[in-house]
Amino acid sequence: MTILIENERARRMFLERQGLAAAPNRALGLQGLQRLIEDLGFVQVDSVQTVERAHHQILFSRNQTYRREDLVRLLEKERSLFEHWTHDASVIPSAFFPYWKHRFVRREAKIMENWAKWQGEGFDRAFEATYQRIRTLGATMSRDVKAEDHKGGGWWNWHPSKTALEFLWHTGKLAIARRENFQKVYDLAERVIPPHHYEPEVSHDEFVDWACRSALSRLGFATHGEIAAFWALVSPQEAKTWVDSHREELQLVSIACVDGTSRPSFALKEQLPAILEPPVPPQRIRVLSPFDPLLRDRNRAERLFGFFYRIEIFVPEPKRQYGYYVFPLLEADRMIGRIDMKADRKTSLLGVKRLWLEPGVKLSTGRLERLNAELLRLARFTGVEGVNYADGWLAGA
Repeated sequence: MTILIENERARRMFLERQGLAAAPNRALGLQGLQRLIEDLGFVQVDSVQTVERAHHQILFSRNQTYRREDLVRLLEKERSLFEHWTHDASVIPSAFFPYWKHRFVRREAKIMENWAKWQGEGFDRAFEATYQRIRTLGATMSRDVKAEDHKGGGWWNWHPSKTALEFLWHTGKLAIARRENFQKVYDLAERVIPPHHYEPEVSHDEFVDWACRSALSRLGFATHGEIAAFWALVSPQEAKTWVDSHREELQLVSIACVDGTSRPSFALKEQLPAILEPPVPPQRIRVLSPFDPLLRDRNRAERLFGFFYRIEIFVPEPKRQYGYYVFPLLEADRMIGRIDMKADRKTSLLGVKRLWLEPGVKLSTGRLERLNAELLRLARFTGVEGVNYADGWLAGA
């Protein structure tokens, strides 16, 4: 029998799975941060610091007692987290490293084919020498191994040793030991990942089962395509085969979308008692990172919340609908709008350029007060002293 799940409940189920239903001011601490990241599965890393780097803002939006130094400690001292790739560069629990070994093998075959086309013959000539240099001399940065006669350029024009570092990292031979001014410092993976996470091996079947089961657990409900896309570890066909072979553990659910349609999905039967009674999220407004996992699957976000969102960094300015780097706004279980702003470290102000509210959302006095309170909290987190509202910032509201 299919269980019908109305849209409001589906939204709250997903928010709870994504860590956005709990009180954002509860004490977190070091171990709480570890649990939060394990519950999320991963936190995307991004260098853009228009307001705050994505990984810090993702965690702050869920818990405003989050401290950056705790994340650094878990990554660089405790080694209970490591940096690698899901759909993009992310912070991942080190306990998942054995499953990532399967990704390394799959990724190596694709890299050898694709990078040869991109960089041309001989692109791999520095691989072994770079690896041996790090084995002998220790952790290194890209700038330390750059060929003196290389003319530079962007990612499309890596010098041979930079190509080697990226290849060795993508294939699990190297790991990121730490960052200096956000630049990666590479070392041998076995010197970075704790032995009890580095050494275990899992079979192919165990890998696929974990990838699908853990993805579905974190999504709450999903199609086989959404299961595959969550970690970007297995193919849609592998996820479909897993679903077909585990029907006795899965419950078919019909998810009501905001447009009145429904979407057949699956949920884990063992989780049903918990996920079918999701908590009511706090009324507080939260400013989400453009890379927030709640919105990573843009189509899913649009179906559940009726919220169409795209990052317009690479869109020419005259063609942008909103702005260069616009932040989504979540209030309770609704996406209520987006805001264009930038932290100005020179003036020590969070400069708000413009606010756009979603259709049907009104800027009541209470909502404006909640937004201002959240912006002040975010300003303090980013290290600036206050908020400055530009003339006309409410034009879109």
